[in-house]
Amino acid sequence: MKNEFALTVTINAKAETIYKAWLSTEGHSAITGNPAKVAGTVNGDFTAWDGYIWGMFLELENNKRIVQAWRTGEFPSEAEDSIVEILLEEEHGKTKLTLNHSNIPEGQADSYRSGWEDFYFKPMREYFGD
Repeated sequence: MKNEFALTVTINAKAETIYKAWLSTEGHSAITGNPAKVAGTVNGDFTAWDGYIWGMFLELENNKRIVQAWRTGEFPSEAEDSIVEILLEEEHGKTKLTLNHSNIPEGQADSYRSGWEDFYFKPMREYFGD
């Protein structure tokens, strides 16, 4: 089974708006509809979904790219962090968001693939308006 996947969604918002929201406690909480704590700087920590997800920001490219070390409470304790890369490409006021999720523990990729859609992309489309 593959330990990685890529997803793409178009969001009705500018790349800068999505980028800033993803990297702030208030914004991240608003776009997912669930409390988060986000220190949106390189080496800054984050938690989301009542502490189910946590990690650290590894790389940031203003309004274009976010790379996170990412894990959940379902990761085996010995598992390395997975890597989430978010790419933002704006066109005509909308943004194509491509999410690359790699280094996922064996057998968990399908669950996270549907989780990104259900708990991030769907609420983001509703928050920003389809």
